[in-house]
Amino acid sequence: MRKLTGRCELQRICYNTKPGASRTMKIENLLKHVFQLLQTSVSVHPDAIEKTIEDIMELKKIDPDINPQLGISLQACLLQIVGYRNLIADVEKLRREPYDSDNPQHEEMLLKLWKFLKPNTPLESRISKQWCEIGFQGDDPKTDFRGMGLLGLYNLQYFAERDATAAQQVLSDSLHPKCSKFSKAEWEKKRMDKAIGYSFAIVGINITDLAYNLLISGALKTHFYNIAPEAPTFEAKPRHSSSNKYAAGWNRRAKLIFKTSIPSRQKNVRI
Repeated sequence: MRKLTGRCELQRICYNTKPGASRTMKIENLLKHVFQLLQTSVSVHPDAIEKTIEDIMELKKIDPDINPQLGISLQACLLQIVGYRNLIADVEKLRREPYDSDNPQHEEMLLKLWKFLKPNTPLESRISKQWCEIGFQGDDPKTDFRGMGLLGLYNLQYFAERDATAAQQVLSDSLHPKCSKFSKAEWEKKRMDKAIGYSFAIVGINITDLAYNLLISGALKTHFYNIAPEAPTFEAKPRHSSSNKYAAGWNRRAKLIFKTSIPSRQKNVRI
């Protein structure tokens, strides 16, 4: 094919495939599985990407002065590939860190979560049945973070802080039908898009677990490679069109989780 087109496979991918997941995943597969000598290029430090591109072009005998766009395209792809790997490392580090009630920073995050979700209701004490009001299983939330570690708390706080309207709407929905004049059956008939009577915090930790597994399996590559023009980051804010739609999405996931994973609300949930 190179003799026919005058271009190597790297060039054909970069010139014939639009930027985004399709191009980046083709480049990633090529570097990892086809070019044995270039396998390490997908795991270099971000600061070494420019030098890595020079090495790739030298190895493939590509003149950068004649093909300047190729270097730009390769850089964008490698930033995404390396960034995704680094994102997994950052997420895994947070997941492996257990919640420590003797750590002031951990305690501060937990107390902030309460303030963001219940801004008009003071927490009477650190150990309190009030935690059940936001969906924890007992009077001390620390035991609910075992499976996801600090990552579970981080994501709950992030949601409650960055999108307070949606978070409080989801919390309100989770409390029905206790806070509604309708019965559970009537509520489900009227609002089919909502899961009701579930534990907000526990569902949040379960959704974190779902997202974590999608991330490490590589299933989220298409999403990140399409929305992040360069390296995806841990702080990237999810894009959604409105708080109401986001709340509806959370509720649909909550309904799915509780239908498939948690047969009884009385059952001790394993995260």
